[in-house]
Amino acid sequence: MTMTKRELVISVATQLGMTQSDVAKIIEGTFDVIAHALARGDRWELRDFGVFEVKTRASRIGRNPRTGQQVPVPERKVVNYRPGKKMKHIISGDSTDDDGGADTAVGK
Repeated sequence: MTMTKRELVISVATQLGMTQSDVAKIIEGTFDVIAHALARGDRWELRDFGVFEVKTRASRIGRNPRTGQQVPVPERKVVNYRPGKKMKHIISGDSTDDDGGADTAVGK
């Protein structure tokens, strides 16, 4: 199942008792700040959630799958995400959280 931005807004608004339009502005603003920071080459970290950073993939020689011909693939920048400790525990289903077991995941 995929969660859309709209579903995220509804979930957070319900959990916090805020209006959906206020939450939508906050989420959109947050995404803009993250995207612009990454575009500048900054590392973006949220403790326990994870780290986003831009890495450069080196140029290489690829292969056209239809013809088998070698094709140069240029260097490019990609966003890399590493999950934080708490995110790893939540995803793995580990019930022992560092915050005494409080469930802080959105939508729970």
